[in-house]
Amino acid sequence: MLLKLSLTGIKGRLRDYIVLFSGLVMASGIFYMFEALATNETFLKSNSMISSVVLIFHLGTVLLSIITFVYILYANSFLMTMRQKDYAMFMMLGAKGRKIAQLIFIETFVVGVGATVVGTVLGIGLSSVVQQLLVQQLAIKITHFTAVNSSAALFTLVFFTIIFLLAALVNAMTIVKKPILTLLRASETPLPANRKRVTLVFEVLAGLVFLGIGYFMMAQVMKFAFLALIVALITIILGTYFVFHSILIFVLDVLKRRDGIALKGLNNFTLSQLSFRIQDYTRILSMVAMLFALALGAITVGLGFHNEITKMTEATSTYDLVLNNGQNVSQKDLKKIHLASDNSYQQKEDNDTVYYDRTQFDQAPLLVKEFTGSRQTKKVHYTGEQLANDLTASDKLRSLELPEQSAKKHQFLSSEEFAALPSKTTELRLITVADFAKDKSALKDLAEENFRLNPTLNKEEGSMSQKVLMYELYNALFSGFEFMGFFLGIAFLTMLASCLMFKILSGAKSDIQRYSMLEKIGTRRQLLLKSIRKEIGVLFLVPGLLGVIHVLFGLQMFKTLLSEPYNSIWLPFLIFFVLYFVYYLLTVWIYTGIVMKREA
Repeated sequence: MLLKLSLTGIKGRLRDYIVLFSGLVMASGIFYMFEALATNETFLKSNSMISSVVLIFHLGTVLLSIITFVYILYANSFLMTMRQKDYAMFMMLGAKGRKIAQLIFIETFVVGVGATVVGTVLGIGLSSVVQQLLVQQLAIKITHFTAVNSSAALFTLVFFTIIFLLAALVNAMTIVKKPILTLLRASETPLPANRKRVTLVFEVLAGLVFLGIGYFMMAQVMKFAFLALIVALITIILGTYFVFHSILIFVLDVLKRRDGIALKGLNNFTLSQLSFRIQDYTRILSMVAMLFALALGAITVGLGFHNEITKMTEATSTYDLVLNNGQNVSQKDLKKIHLASDNSYQQKEDNDTVYYDRTQFDQAPLLVKEFTGSRQTKKVHYTGEQLANDLTASDKLRSLELPEQSAKKHQFLSSEEFAALPSKTTELRLITVADFAKDKSALKDLAEENFRLNPTLNKEEGSMSQKVLMYELYNALFSGFEFMGFFLGIAFLTMLASCLMFKILSGAKSDIQRYSMLEKIGTRRQLLLKSIRKEIGVLFLVPGLLGVIHVLFGLQMFKTLLSEPYNSIWLPFLIFFVLYFVYYLLTVWIYTGIVMKREA
């Protein structure tokens, strides 16, 4: 009988249960996606330049486990908010506490484990989809990654099963021990929001000091290594908490005292709503700000490594294509690329010397790139006379020759002297194209053809002169970081937005009466909807802004890995805020559906 009543209650709140179930499914799916990386040591070691990357991911597992635990607490709170009045009614009708406890236990555990199983399967699918999208859209190369990871699946199932088992036990004991009247009126019990001004000022100063220390340590990460990371993590978490626990309360109090703001529309009601629950939101807002920084930082750094591939390739490669014995390359093959320049330098050689026509270099000087420090390069042009008199310049040319030529001396002759030599004439062709990215595939085919036509070229050594092969080398080097950045960014974004959404929704039931009273006294529905959007907007915006500040300072840690960590930073920010805004709209829609009746 009780089971039938429970199923009836679930059916009556099917939309809320779908939200709950889908949130738990997403949480377990995201957890699996992270563990698919963290438990794959072969993948981490083969796609990362950092030797301690495995340890970093193990620490990440601990962090994500804590975050997931908190997330499930909020989701569980949402479940109990929906059902506690029903349980109280069952008790009033004579149901025994033991039976109610069994019902709560089964309901919580079955919903949780069912969502975990579905979420694990979803995680496998998401891992495969994200892998394919990143590999195809970003043209990255990763090795030893598989979407199906038995260790990750087992760890996810065991972790969530234990969590939901504990949640079911706690729910059962908590509900049974509470008086019926307390259950019926739980949503009407306010939390105290008054704070002493001295305490607020102290917390503001403490928060700013902690944040300052954390930001400083992030900038000094190369000097203090892991100590800087540990100190930064602790101080930034404390600083974030104090900022939300003090500044936000202070700002709300100031705004409520400004009649020009508070008395406009329903602003006073909205500010009172925020003040009413702000202390209860301090921990979740702090956690969301940290997750926001981690997620946005991961995507920003991932995109930074993507940009680094092109920068490093451009810095080390002067020409897009080098053709030894270029006279043998067919024009048909060259028509596949869009030429920007095609410089041919004729060669003749004997046992000891490679001869060049000096006038050809005077007409089209040899272009090389030289490092000037701090990863910066400058272009240098060498004429025939400079090549003849400067051994360093001559060595730049030597790096483009065949192995058997690079050991010989160079002589740069006049056109007449060069033509008088009896040796066979060959060509060294140095080509640039209008759009490297567009012609990359054709350039690779031509580079491979150059190796085939010149068997003495060692592909590993000769790749230094072929831009497309250098691109693939750097792509393989940085793609692991790029993949992890985007992968983890998406995971943390979903988790943080879901956590905040469930925290807001868990308090929605207590707001039904307030919005109902406002409607009954004649408040226009449009004003109520505007108030909801403002209230939830503040709860989403504030941790987002602090998270952005964390990221802007946190990028200092990557200056040794990225030449320009702040370059094109607007793009990951835009991508992130669009996804974040979608979650905001979803939360507004669900919350509105709970606290206000739908118009007929």
